[in-house]
Amino acid sequence: MTEKKQPIYVTLDGNEAAAYVAYAFTEIAAIYPITPSSPMAGKTDVWSAKGKQNLFGQPVRLVEMQSEAGAAAAVHGALQTGALATSFTSSQGLMLMIPVLHRIAGERLPGVLHVAARTVGAHALSIFGDHSDVMSCRNTGFAMLCSGSVQEVMDLAGIAHLAAIRGRAPFMHFFDGFRTSHEIDKVQQVSYDDLKALIDTGALDAFRARALNPEHPMIRATVQNPDIFFQVREASNADYAALPDIVENYMAKLGEATGRRYHCFDYYGSASWPRCREP
Repeated sequence: MTEKKQPIYVTLDGNEAAAYVAYAFTEIAAIYPITPSSPMAGKTDVWSAKGKQNLFGQPVRLVEMQSEAGAAAAVHGALQTGALATSFTSSQGLMLMIPVLHRIAGERLPGVLHVAARTVGAHALSIFGDHSDVMSCRNTGFAMLCSGSVQEVMDLAGIAHLAAIRGRAPFMHFFDGFRTSHEIDKVQQVSYDDLKALIDTGALDAFRARALNPEHPMIRATVQNPDIFFQVREASNADYAALPDIVENYMAKLGEATGRRYHCFDYYGSASWPRCREP
């Protein structure tokens, strides 16, 4: 009988929890600092400089661009070459990424953005506020997962990366800027071994096989008339329809490893209500 592993508890904030998990799955991180998401990139930079290894046995390669638009473009380029890529941002920075987010989603690339959600500046700038930044990205094609606590950040960040690889769809994992990003809490750490065991290696190999390569050139980013364009857009609907089941499956598997249970949808209310609908 296998001995049950003892949980490891760590004290950190939401930004570090997201960075810890993102580092595991990331080969290239393209960054540009913006409050309140900067500590995620900062932690990644420090760990990379110290030679910390990701799940693939190598340090993350980190590059700081000239703006968030450049960071998103670098993530796009990295994904096109078959490298798993990540970025971190918030607010107006996320707004600069939107044009590239449409491309990443349209090309079915498994990138992940971790966002410390913050209001988009309107009549004035605010470092607190709402989720107007991520809500402005709902039609980009990025799937969205929201964490409500530091422990959820630790858990759902991994699910975002895992589901992106298997589902061939990019994910935006977000949480409150400052309220969660800077909240220091004692949480149970998800081990890199547990995360690595959950990777769909077949889907990862297929992603890498589609990478741009001068040995087998291919045409991408064509210009299409509406008759072809919308056929291709409609063809992706079946894969998006499968995403909730993929996420639910990974939530169940993570629950088996950690004992913490998540679901895409949870019912709260009278225990008798669901039975009222039975024939």
